[in-house]
Amino acid sequence: MCRNPGLIDSVLIFITRFLCIYPAYINSKKTLAEGRRIPAEKAVENPSCAEIRDVLTAAGLNVLLENKMYPREWNRDVQFRGRVRIQLKLEDGRKDVMFYAAEMIPKLKSRTQKSGGADAGSQPGEGGKKGKKKKK
Repeated sequence: MCRNPGLIDSVLIFITRFLCIYPAYINSKKTLAEGRRIPAEKAVENPSCAEIRDVLTAAGLNVLLENKMYPREWNRDVQFRGRVRIQLKLEDGRKDVMFYAAEMIPKLKSRTQKSGGADAGSQPGEGGKKGKKKKK
């Protein structure tokens, strides 16, 4: 039994003021029936919880990362797990947070380096394969 029930109540109230965002909410590959909550043209392709957390932490919001599954997600892989809780000062702005995350995730270094590194890595690899074939 708890010695201080007032403490538990204040913790529950503190947690309930958090907005939950699953990556499916801003995933452009998902349909509305699959859980996307913003227009597909403004959404991001396969965002991760870590990316959402990084963007919103950089914006100065209080963020918690939880190891939870989105109920509509049929794929149980580790990359699809996770939920981000954001503490909002005002009740308005739920969609604004999602739009901001979807706008900023493509600008992350991890997203921009993947596209640039793939082009540069494929050219030397092809040259090396041609050299091995000539040695036969």
